[in-house]
Amino acid sequence: MDLFAKFENRLGPIGDYAEKAPGYFAFPKLEGEIGNRMKFQAKEKIIWSLNNYLGLANHPEVRKADAEAAAKYGLASPMGARMMSGNSDLHLQLEKELAAFVGKEDAMLFNFGYQGMVSTIDTLCGRHDVVVYDAESHACIIDGLRLIPSHRYVYKHNDIADCDKQLARATEMVKKTGGGILVITEGVFGMSGNQGKIKELAVLKEKYQFRLFVDDAHGFGTMGKTGAGIGDEQDCMDDIDIYFSTFAKSMASIGGFLAADKKILTFLRYNMRSQIYAKSLPMAFVAGNLKRLDLLRTKPELREKLWHNVRRLQDGFRERGFDLGTSNTPVTPVFMKGGLYDAVQLTFDLRENYDIFCSVVVYPVIPKGQIELRIIPTAAHTDQDIDETLAAFSAIREKLENKLYPQEMPQVGVPA
Repeated sequence: MDLFAKFENRLGPIGDYAEKAPGYFAFPKLEGEIGNRMKFQAKEKIIWSLNNYLGLANHPEVRKADAEAAAKYGLASPMGARMMSGNSDLHLQLEKELAAFVGKEDAMLFNFGYQGMVSTIDTLCGRHDVVVYDAESHACIIDGLRLIPSHRYVYKHNDIADCDKQLARATEMVKKTGGGILVITEGVFGMSGNQGKIKELAVLKEKYQFRLFVDDAHGFGTMGKTGAGIGDEQDCMDDIDIYFSTFAKSMASIGGFLAADKKILTFLRYNMRSQIYAKSLPMAFVAGNLKRLDLLRTKPELREKLWHNVRRLQDGFRERGFDLGTSNTPVTPVFMKGGLYDAVQLTFDLRENYDIFCSVVVYPVIPKGQIELRIIPTAAHTDQDIDETLAAFSAIREKLENKLYPQEMPQVGVPA
């Protein structure tokens, strides 16, 4: 059979919708300066789908630092992988400052957060080891687990009792294999918005021998008194053996990092194939990330504005009777009942009639019969943005409950 033949009739669970308004529901194009309002199909919308938590994407100091770094270094420098010829004082400085900020001995940079998570799991775990992980772990964690020959046990989302059960199974397994146990979870779950129960997981170390690996992509910069993430928020950073985050969210940039004991990162630096054989993070991004980290540390008003908006938005939704699930972080999922056509129709309605752009999630990501409209408040949003959005959601909910949405794909115009 021709390798490509399988693509002719089926493109996968999401790709099966590829012909239904491409460029509108999938691969939409937002234009203009990144912020609370941008243009979609030539019309201004309130944007709730960007992880620009602290509003740093267009902060004047960030833009200035990025421009100066690009002019000074270009995008080629440094050439080569870190191990061979791509190291620099700025790379080392950023790692040192990140480690100090999150309270760890050392830190290690990645070109991309997704690739960094996949590669870390691949390097840490061998065929004798066992991984225990949360059922709602991000795709980068799942893809990392697919690469490794280790035994894997999944526990129900944020269910400590079930994690205990899986750790008992893992402990019996490593008695046979002679390997170790790694527990992986997230600091803030990006779809549900709830915090991982890091402190409660750490208590299980009194009963079992394992290492704890936390993906805090949505928590770094947003959670805790200083913004240092979930370890700061729950006062348990010392219990996290390996701390991971990305620059793509609160720092509005490219790259990611691990923070851990120096001996762990020394092993990873000399054994992680994706770093040994890949070009170093360009200097322009490193310099820009140093400025972003400086603002994250020294401008608490950015985080305060974010949380003002989070509380105002979430309180407003709850006062109106909306279901936000168990979110206790900036991630704001709004759950409604309905099918696929309801989801696309109300999303279309929000964009065309209320000038609100947010992401919609349906089956197979969430159970059938549910719709999730995922809203990401940022420090860049205004009270007016929030008021308009709350009013719009009340209006679409009334239409949904009264079954006013057609059970068909909306007719959308997608510019070339």
